Amino acid sequence: MKELDVIYEDNHLLVVVKPQNIPSQADSSEDEDMLSLVKKYIKEKYNKPGNVYAGLVHRLDRPTGGVMVFAKTSKAASRLSSEIVDGTLKKEYLVVLDGQLPLKTKKVVNYLKKDEENNIVKIVPMAEEGAKRAELIFEVLETDFNEKRCLSLAKIQLLTGRSHQIRVQMANLKAPVFGDGKYGKVESLTKELALWAYKLEFVHPTTKQKMIFKVLPDENKTPWNKFNLKKI
Repeated sequence: MKELDVIYEDNHLLVVVKPQNIPSQADSSEDEDMLSLVKKYIKEKYNKPGNVYAGLVHRLDRPTGGVMVFAKTSKAASRLSSEIVDGTLKKEYLVVLDGQLPLKTKKVVNYLKKDEENNIVKIVPMAEEGAKRAELIFEVLETDFNEKRCLSLAKIQLLTGRSHQIRVQMANLKAPVFGDGKYGKVESLTKELALWAYKLEFVHPTTKQKMIFKVLPDENKTPWNKFNLKKI
């Protein structure tokens, strides 16, 4: 991995860009992960001895890239975690969908259940044991038609944070995420999922200032290059 891409830092926070296909925290793969990289960055930059604190406030699925905030103090971690619970911390995603959605904008509600053994999430009845409510709002920004298919650029606001939520709920609408080998179409497989956490909004844990960070995906990569990202 390249050097950590830091877009904001103070005594309490570190806002970085997570590349795609890197886990948010250590897992069974033992691959390099964001939390370890953040700790390494703090340790080396400030020449800190021993263990270094960094709080993982939220996660992005491994295939998803975009903006993440890490806490540099336990107080900041606690306050940011509270913002997630009360909805003050907001994440918005950009996604390219392999298909056309029936409406320009809509709130989508399903109940999801994760099969841990096979690492797959399914839509299930509300009454099923282990089912968790999943809510999001999508807005179609642009569509790209050709003789073979329709691709849709959409903005998605997560109202809940379930595993694989966007991928499962969009696939259920017959417009799976482009490049999704688990829930999508074989013919659209790429090395990277067209799902990017482009906007992060929260209240600073100590100054109480409203913080907004935006980072767009690489506009030169397929399928992002089919759309005008500069308008977002």
